[in-house]
Amino acid sequence: MSVRVLSGDDVRITLQMPDCIEAMDTVLRQLAAGELYLPLRSVVRPPQSPGFMGLMTAHRAGDTPAYGLKAVAIFPENPRRGLDAHQGVVIVFSGADGRVSGFVDASAVTAIRTAAVSAVATRALARKGARTLAVLGAGVQAAAHIEAMACVMQLERVSIYSRRPEPAAELAAATAERYGVDARAAASVEEALRDAEVVVTATTAREPIVERAWFAPGAHINAVGSSIPTTRELDGATVAAARLFVDARESTLNESGDLLLAVREGTVAEGVPLVELGEVLSGNTAGRTSPDELTAFISLGLAVEDLAAAELALRVAAEAGLGAEVPW
Repeated sequence: MSVRVLSGDDVRITLQMPDCIEAMDTVLRQLAAGELYLPLRSVVRPPQSPGFMGLMTAHRAGDTPAYGLKAVAIFPENPRRGLDAHQGVVIVFSGADGRVSGFVDASAVTAIRTAAVSAVATRALARKGARTLAVLGAGVQAAAHIEAMACVMQLERVSIYSRRPEPAAELAAATAERYGVDARAAASVEEALRDAEVVVTATTAREPIVERAWFAPGAHINAVGSSIPTTRELDGATVAAARLFVDARESTLNESGDLLLAVREGTVAEGVPLVELGEVLSGNTAGRTSPDELTAFISLGLAVEDLAAAELALRVAAEAGLGAEVPW
């Protein structure tokens, strides 16, 4: 037998954003229906290392059973080196006999599927007709999110803020050219958020970078940057004011610094309601309830999303003859 190996470039060709958005919509519905098995991720954090490693596993039963494993090393300072903060591999196994069917670059998968999930959340939760977007951060995730938002919104204005102004200005220029919208770098977070109907936070911040008063009435937030219990981007007042939507409730209660630190400081009560996005997509729970409601999707990233994205990329690659076939 042979195994297909996809590089980052292969993934960016085969995992097109519109297709990935629909795949993420499907997998979140399957998760809500109890069709997938998803244990909590494990994290290896050596005290001597500036980064850490996460191991994420998933299983799908049914007619085409599969296992997925993502091993990803996260180095927050990588963007300063011109690298994605996420480095690793997604491995797909047959759920029938355990044979490996593919190795897929995890950096590209993570960038595309994370943004695709935020697009699913935005499509389900943002106010109808939303046209203005604020993006905090100017790295890989920021660019991917602008692409994803353009798939589910009729963008008119994009404001981008970064601690370093040069990457924000470069991303704004590229956004204006690619999408034909009014895109500009903001001088502050508050300026970026002004009148924004949809907000993406995709930073490596350890402490809150936003304040509740800066959000426009009825804004929808995709909180993407923090996926560990010790860091957050949202202040406690924002978390307390928003109706909270999550990819998986158990993961959020164990891993989300945006929620856990707000609870620890007493801003948010323990047991605050968390709505899984798949429940909204399946029609089992209401999404937005009023035009002025503040909604927040806390995105942690799930191995079932990685599995579905990697399988889609491998399927398209096999049809197009892309990637490397390695004897196994």
